[in-house]
Amino acid sequence: MKVAAFTVRASMPQSIAWKRAAGAEGFASVGAWAGNALDAYLRLRVKAGIPLPLAWHLGRFSVRLEDGAEPEVRGWIARPFGIFRGNEAGPGYHGCHTYTLAYLPARRIVASFRYARHCRALAAELAGVWARSGGEDGDIRAGPLIDRHQREAT
Repeated sequence: MKVAAFTVRASMPQSIAWKRAAGAEGFASVGAWAGNALDAYLRLRVKAGIPLPLAWHLGRFSVRLEDGAEPEVRGWIARPFGIFRGNEAGPGYHGCHTYTLAYLPARRIVASFRYARHCRALAAELAGVWARSGGEDGDIRAGPLIDRHQREAT
């Protein structure tokens, strides 16, 4: 398992409270306790239906178009989602007003919108639905969600 390290700044009262909580729960360090506490927080967000925060960055990914081609497109990525300028017919030009949300593991197009912000909002909600259901099995519940976002975007 790969491990990542984080630095967290805290006030003195926070530090004391975190050390007490870690000790009371049997953790040897605040870092180990914080990792479990943050995981529990994210699970509660998912369970409550609060959209998960997604970190978007520029990159390239492949997507399956309506003609069956799978070109590599440039866009924004927040695994497991990608957004590119264009639609199911293919990538668009700079200034085209269509953005498409894709589910990257399946290279599948989810929906197209006039603005990228609509794609990001749908991705945040779908991340929660698919996290609760354990993956793409959430497609049954995702259909009405996608329809609602398309109605609200117009």
